[in-house]
Amino acid sequence: MKKFLKLFAFFILLILLLIGGIFIYNWRDRQPGYAIDLKLENKTPQTLQAGFAKKAITPTIVDTWNDANGDNEYDEDEGDTFNDLNKNGKFDAFWIAGMSNAKPAQGVHDDVWSRVMVLDDGKSRIAMISMDAIGFLHGDVIDIRQRIPKELNIDYTLISSTHTHESNDLVGIWGENIFNTGVNPEMMEYVKSQTVAAIVEAATNLRPAKLVFAEDLSERDSVLMKDTRKPIVKATGIHLMQVLDLENDQTLGTIINWSNHPETLWSQNLLISSDFPHYVREGIENGVYNGDELMQEGVGGVAIYFSGAIGGLMAPHPSIPIHDPFTGTAYSEPTYEKTKALGDHIALMSLEALKLRGDTLTTSNISVRAKTIFAPLDNITFKIASGIGLIKMGMPEYFKSRTEVGAIRIGPAMFLSIPGEIYPEILFGGVEAPAGREFDIQPIETPPIQDFITDKYKFYLGLSNDEIGYIIPKSEWDTGKPYLYNDDRDTYGEENSLGPETGPLIYKSLIEMIKELE
Repeated sequence: MKKFLKLFAFFILLILLLIGGIFIYNWRDRQPGYAIDLKLENKTPQTLQAGFAKKAITPTIVDTWNDANGDNEYDEDEGDTFNDLNKNGKFDAFWIAGMSNAKPAQGVHDDVWSRVMVLDDGKSRIAMISMDAIGFLHGDVIDIRQRIPKELNIDYTLISSTHTHESNDLVGIWGENIFNTGVNPEMMEYVKSQTVAAIVEAATNLRPAKLVFAEDLSERDSVLMKDTRKPIVKATGIHLMQVLDLENDQTLGTIINWSNHPETLWSQNLLISSDFPHYVREGIENGVYNGDELMQEGVGGVAIYFSGAIGGLMAPHPSIPIHDPFTGTAYSEPTYEKTKALGDHIALMSLEALKLRGDTLTTSNISVRAKTIFAPLDNITFKIASGIGLIKMGMPEYFKSRTEVGAIRIGPAMFLSIPGEIYPEILFGGVEAPAGREFDIQPIETPPIQDFITDKYKFYLGLSNDEIGYIIPKSEWDTGKPYLYNDDRDTYGEENSLGPETGPLIYKSLIEMIKELE
């Protein structure tokens, strides 16, 4: 009996050592020694060169499936089956990210893209990319940076995610179940190669350019979003930068920055889509249509949509109706009609603002401040997900995640690079210390970040160069009873955040970036 117990104990020890080894291996730093501490300054306005490009990163749906009980989730135990169209004996699924596990795509509604702008002021050259993805982790951003041909002379590359909840998983936690990654390695490689190809094409397309800045601060967009967590602080405002060919005034591209979760289709959708950014970009490029009738002409070029301050959370929730801008029909249920109505509204407001124009610059200059930071990883779920290989985060320091913050000044505009889904009150004000909070402290993230920005135009680029989840004010952090504001229910957000120190760290780091560009 003693011999058996010894053997059993030895076996258990081996299992524990094996599990520990797997965790340690998956927690390894995948970019050892990588860090940036970049400052590019140019105080002399010159003629800018600009180039745009876009490349599809849409998966090719190989196998479809049969949803036996109509719950939009794949579960063989409940009778779901797949159609092995390529006859390889396995289910080749692309898992839709953002709402729940086990959502294999049945097809493609509209392409998802990597869209690129390259700007050169004669001293510095930068690339700014928006990718239709739920998120793109910092390690993958570094990988793309290292693949960019040196001869392109790009000094800084920013890669942001639109955060669409309707595309395939590029993070890892939305696979068939909580134990299997949703990232297809071949698809990830395709996304990276297409993104690099788009950067190369944009750099090849460089033309003398001028900039047109515009914005809609009317708050008309407030009815298109819901703030689903107190305090109610909506991130309203559409921010635009149109880039025109200096010689012929034709549009090369347009940057659109707005704050709302691209999740209009909610949890029922099984088609790959970029959600409402698709209709925003289509409207700005090709015009806004009511059926087959052109209602508002577009401006051409390549439209690039950047999500802003979407934490909190800014969402086109099923509880709010979106009215068709032409027929007045109200859509509440998650449908593509609702999605188009939302996208059309933003496209129409954007085109109207571009007609009015703000500042037009024939010369401009670029300055950049960007820095690697290390954020404490307190979230147990994230630790386990990283340990078993669902999320390839890596930890260069003990339970710390490498990420990045930055600020880019282009002429009279500041573009703030934020590595996750920041709560709007951190940017615009309104951080509270409500009853029921976990930490007995007053607000730390004050005054609001916007108060430190002296530039006339402000662009807040969320999910830039990483997706660290929600960036929550520490005085609003809550993981248990009593709940915030003494509500009957807990709040959503903390389970998808690195931890309570994330808000103060990102706040402090962003302000440092802004001040060091002054």
